[in-house]
Amino acid sequence: MSEQLACMVADLKPGSAMLAELTLENGADVPVAIVRADDGDFYAIDDMCTHGEVSLSDGDVEGCFVECWGHGSRFDVRTGEPDELPAITPVKTYPVRVDGERVLVDVDAPKNSQKENA
Repeated sequence: MSEQLACMVADLKPGSAMLAELTLENGADVPVAIVRADDGDFYAIDDMCTHGEVSLSDGDVEGCFVECWGHGSRFDVRTGEPDELPAITPVKTYPVRVDGERVLVDVDAPKNSQKENA
């Protein structure tokens, strides 16, 4: 499928996140957290925390990290790696491109692969 419109630049202030429902090439929907880091850069990660069924787009953004409001795990939005327990499994990250005022995400080309949750 390639890039899809996730949101507009004006939809997110630095230090915030929002949910975007995007579609995989096979037609399946995938919830993605669109995160605008404190420096203004945009990132896209799987919306569900790997520790529990909690939406990361509802979490707090600090620097390049989003914190799961359920149990406090923090994920680096650049890599998907957790840096706070209880999560130990990374979330998928996706390529993001800003085209003028549009924020585009390619969910068919994840930048890392998610390991099985141990």
